Amino acid sequence: MTGPVFDSAPRRLHSLDILRGLTIAFMIMVNNTGGDGAWTQMRHADWNGFTATDLVFPTFLFIVGASIVFSVDTRLRRGESRAKLAWRSLRRAVVLFLCGIVVNGFPWFHLDHLRIYGVLQRIAICYLIVSLFYLWDRRIWTKVALLACVLIGYWVLVRWVPVPGAGVPGRDIPLLDKDQNIVAWVDRQLLPGHLYEDAPLDDTRDPEGLLSDIPAIGTTLIGLLAALWLTSNRAARTKTLGLAAGAAACLASGYFWSIWLPLNKKMWTSSYVLVAAGWSLLLFALVYWVVEQRGWCKSGLSKAQAWPWLVFGSNAIVAYMISELMGAAIALIPVTFEARRTDALSYIYARVFESIGDPGWRALAFSASYAAVCFLPVWALYRRKIFVRV
Repeated sequence: MTGPVFDSAPRRLHSLDILRGLTIAFMIMVNNTGGDGAWTQMRHADWNGFTATDLVFPTFLFIVGASIVFSVDTRLRRGESRAKLAWRSLRRAVVLFLCGIVVNGFPWFHLDHLRIYGVLQRIAICYLIVSLFYLWDRRIWTKVALLACVLIGYWVLVRWVPVPGAGVPGRDIPLLDKDQNIVAWVDRQLLPGHLYEDAPLDDTRDPEGLLSDIPAIGTTLIGLLAALWLTSNRAARTKTLGLAAGAAACLASGYFWSIWLPLNKKMWTSSYVLVAAGWSLLLFALVYWVVEQRGWCKSGLSKAQAWPWLVFGSNAIVAYMISELMGAAIALIPVTFEARRTDALSYIYARVFESIGDPGWRALAFSASYAAVCFLPVWALYRRKIFVRV
């Protein structure tokens, strides 16, 4: 396995780094909410539906797609060959995938039930496919055509392909049934005993399953298309308006499509792709307008305000892995509290946060504190100008 490469970052689009930082900070918070008392918007929708938390992962994939354009174009201008960049993309994807396996297995790595799918694994797959496609063909229309194919093709797959032993969705079984859907069925055949969510059928489904990688590629493609728009020879104001127009188009078409195909993060439905991309584009348009068009990062005060998000965004994967591994490590430490055995993480929660009466504010205080602790090692790397590239 090829390890991470440590080097100084090339010239970056600050608005993209800030958006990445905001996204990873919120991802850490919603992954560590401190219990069921968290507000609805700090939790994923149980099945169909959409909350602010359901925007986090697709926004990160959107950013991955956008980053591909800036990274590839910069390296091609330096004279690197496409073959070299293709091997680099493959290496990064493999390392990302293996990092995801580490996150899933830590600390015990029980191979009999080790989860193979995961967040980093999905990022690796989407990054590899979209980056290789961009290296092979840099025309815009081919990206739009592939986007249409993956969204419509996935819709056909989950709507009209019969689920073996169950029937046709929408006729014999409910559309997007939690257990009886083609996405979950394929995962049960491929990786029985290695899925994330258990249910009456035992190891029923995985929110990052194989077939739902198809529409996730569409999410990444939309980010790539947004970056292609930003690299065009247009004024900053025009680029901001273009991002906003794209957001409006995605939101309108996604919510309209959801009348027949519900928004569903765990199945990554095509309507969900468009709605999530619409909100991601709107956020990106806002950040781009403030940073690139209005020059927000040029003054001392605004630099200080943007600094935490730049720090998080510059080493986002490191921050994510720290957040996932640190909680599991702290939970291994045994503690005796009020005459009973517990773990260090539960002890910290009880001693520090349970005095906050409102459960929503209590959960928010815990998740924000947890994100702040994860910030410290990433800040240390940033101060030393170390940017970890996997």
